[in-house]
Amino acid sequence: MSFSKQNRGNTLSGVLFVALFATAATFIAEFSFFRHLSISPLIIGITLGIVYANTLRNNLPQEWVKGIYFSTKVLLRAAIVFYGFRITFQNIAQVGISGVLTSALVVTLTFFIGYFIGTKLLKLDRDTTILVTAGSSICGAAAILATEPILKSEPHKSAIAVSTVVVFGTIAMFLYPFLYKAGYIDLSPQGMGIFIGGTIHEVAHVAAASNTLGAEISNNAVIVKMLRVMMIAPFLIFLGLWLSKKKTGKKAKITIPWFAVGFIGIAGFNSFDLVPHSILKDINALDTFALTMAMSALGMETSFSKFKSVGMKPIYLASILFVWLIIGGYYITKFSISLV
Repeated sequence: MSFSKQNRGNTLSGVLFVALFATAATFIAEFSFFRHLSISPLIIGITLGIVYANTLRNNLPQEWVKGIYFSTKVLLRAAIVFYGFRITFQNIAQVGISGVLTSALVVTLTFFIGYFIGTKLLKLDRDTTILVTAGSSICGAAAILATEPILKSEPHKSAIAVSTVVVFGTIAMFLYPFLYKAGYIDLSPQGMGIFIGGTIHEVAHVAAASNTLGAEISNNAVIVKMLRVMMIAPFLIFLGLWLSKKKTGKKAKITIPWFAVGFIGIAGFNSFDLVPHSILKDINALDTFALTMAMSALGMETSFSKFKSVGMKPIYLASILFVWLIIGGYYITKFSISLV
């Protein structure tokens, strides 16, 4: 056990070491350059972790490694649970059927299209395919972090998936406003908000892209994006059941990830608006810090030598999904709006 009497001190030292990286990432994220690009502490954390893994990692006391593992496993799951404080069920009512339908179709179709292309056409391994696809279809780095424990995949695969989110989410953040202002996207402000929220990777990227286009677009975009975030829980439950059945057949033991259920429970509790907003803000800040720790720890377990076996295929997959999200997402949004 990581926190058994004989391991407690070393594990705690490892956790505090990871926290040091997360603190640095949080501080760096406040620089105007990173704020302007909406680069979150999570992304900076995993970057710092990767740099460390490929330079000074050999100097880390072996006994501290348990603290890194604790951060990538237990702390990560707890942070996903508390991510539910960012969401309420009332969000669903605010965007209506079109927003809900767009979110559901984008998440579902993107996952199955990505899985087919990744495993069948690109011959990419299952775990990397699912991680890249989860990041594209749901909510970027947070979805990748939530999916990794279900797959029990190697840390470097999560790092690869996160890198694709950074690249294509940043491109989308600049591309969408340009296309809309240039008249290439013929959607109403409400429709454009749904389109942005339904197809761009990270919450931060959605906020940055939509804020330049006005309050109506921004409000709808963020709400629809949070609906996609809410779909992490059913996605993880489905993924756990699907992988279990796929691995051992119909009599497979069904394992439902407790943190996915906890996420739904927290979101439901948050819907009653019982927690003062000032406290809620502090909870979300602590949760972001915990997620940053998890990302930093994942980075610390990521060596560049492990990337060689994967090559460019994850980038190819993410590129295809990026194009799909723009074109397919546009028509899904038009279809969803036409039904209302």
